[in-house]
Amino acid sequence: MKTNILSNFKGDLAGGITAGIIALPLAIAFGVSSGLGATAGIYGSIIVGMLAAIFGGTPTQISGPTGPLTVVVASVIATHSSSPELIFPAIFLSGIFQIVLGIFKVGKLVNFIPYPVISGFMSGIGAIIILLQVNSFLGLEISGTPVEGLINALKSLHSVDIQSITLGLIALIIVFFTPKKIAKIIPSPLIALIVGTIAAIAFKFDVNTIGEIPRSLPTLILPKFHLDNIEIIIPIALTIAVLGSIDSLLTSLVADSMTKTKHESNKELIGQGIGNMAAALFGGLVSCGATMRTAVNIRSGGKTRLSGVIHSIFLIMIVVFFAPVAAKIPLAVLAGILIKVGVSIIDYKFIRLLKAAPRNDLLVMLLVFLITIFDDLILAVGVGVVLSSILFAANIAKQTDIKLVGLSDISEGNYIDEDLINHTMIMHIDGTLFFGSASQIASRIDDVMDNKTVIVDCSNIKSMDISAVFALEDLVLTLKGKKVRVIIIFNNREVAASTLKLGLRKLIGAKDIAFSSQEAIESIQNQ
Repeated sequence: MKTNILSNFKGDLAGGITAGIIALPLAIAFGVSSGLGATAGIYGSIIVGMLAAIFGGTPTQISGPTGPLTVVVASVIATHSSSPELIFPAIFLSGIFQIVLGIFKVGKLVNFIPYPVISGFMSGIGAIIILLQVNSFLGLEISGTPVEGLINALKSLHSVDIQSITLGLIALIIVFFTPKKIAKIIPSPLIALIVGTIAAIAFKFDVNTIGEIPRSLPTLILPKFHLDNIEIIIPIALTIAVLGSIDSLLTSLVADSMTKTKHESNKELIGQGIGNMAAALFGGLVSCGATMRTAVNIRSGGKTRLSGVIHSIFLIMIVVFFAPVAAKIPLAVLAGILIKVGVSIIDYKFIRLLKAAPRNDLLVMLLVFLITIFDDLILAVGVGVVLSSILFAANIAKQTDIKLVGLSDISEGNYIDEDLINHTMIMHIDGTLFFGSASQIASRIDDVMDNKTVIVDCSNIKSMDISAVFALEDLVLTLKGKKVRVIIIFNNREVAASTLKLGLRKLIGAKDIAFSSQEAIESIQNQ
């Protein structure tokens, strides 16, 4: 039964407007920080916020520019300063990639990203956002990458602007220390925005401001794709698509926990993709599901897609009626607001556990954190996932146990020729036999080579991949080459059939297959 879109109109109206109030300063701040300008940030919030709400799979989600994606855009513009026009074709293509990801149902793969990777990535993003605001906070010109910006600030300390620092400090104090009771009524970023702007105007501070914001709705701008730039655009688009998808789906999980509902991951990716394609066509900043805005929407009563649409309509009204006022917002005030955002993104939950955290998890977290700051965001996530997988595989491999015992240990109560007992060895394999542990089989071949019969007991193997099957195949081939008979014990006929299909059937016959130790002993007695 579908929910009536107007069934929660009052709650959605309150949620949408409240989310819009919070979105306004952040959209402006992220737009300026990205290098595309305040207008791009607002357009991104309006377009993606509305279309993702209509077509997405999380009814309560509010979409807009976020820290991770803004950092990507800022990095691209800094790296390709001579070709800033590359960013909109990349955003358009990222939307297509998100739709493809949704169509191929890869939305739920976000659940397989290890927590240390997410922790290192989010903490790195938080640090980057803070570093990117240092110059604006000090009243200096923004310069290059986060690290370059920090170096520029340190070199230019003699040129800092006291008025900008004063406004930045006012914003910081407000966003950090506004009482919760007041912040529930008026969000602290909005208070900082208003107070900081009024202070700059009242005291006639000569500081950098946002500048003119067009008092009109966005106009169509077709992205221009050139074959010369396609090799540059595709990696950027993939980075944006992956990060935007991860950010959106993590926010969807937060919404699920707050509303006790279940989002549709793949539909959400399609909705985000549609939104970002449209944003690129109208000069909007790439956007995704925003956790803070979504949480505020839900807490304020938002329950349906209408809340996201209302949030966008509210921002449209700001552009049409209040653009001249927004143009006077000092950049230092936005810097103070974004520094608080960066501080909030850092994962203190994991940091508090650094001393007690497993060494492998700590290694992954720190590596992802450093690569995020000093190199590339998508590389950081990729390296983190790969390293986590390798460390996990190594840990599982250590749990695989291979024991060699004599036939006498299992032949009690059975009459077996003493010569057979003395020349038969059992190889017990216990645990998960896969590519990470299969090499253990090869390392034990020399220990069983001098026997006439070797029983390979696979009945306690929990799972086996093709690498393990090939390792067993090599074991059988080597032993048969030395005239050693091999009997394999499987735990059931289904496992035996599937394993034999992968090549072992050519090497061993039915008489060399058993399903218990007793059957193996009987096979030896009857040979």
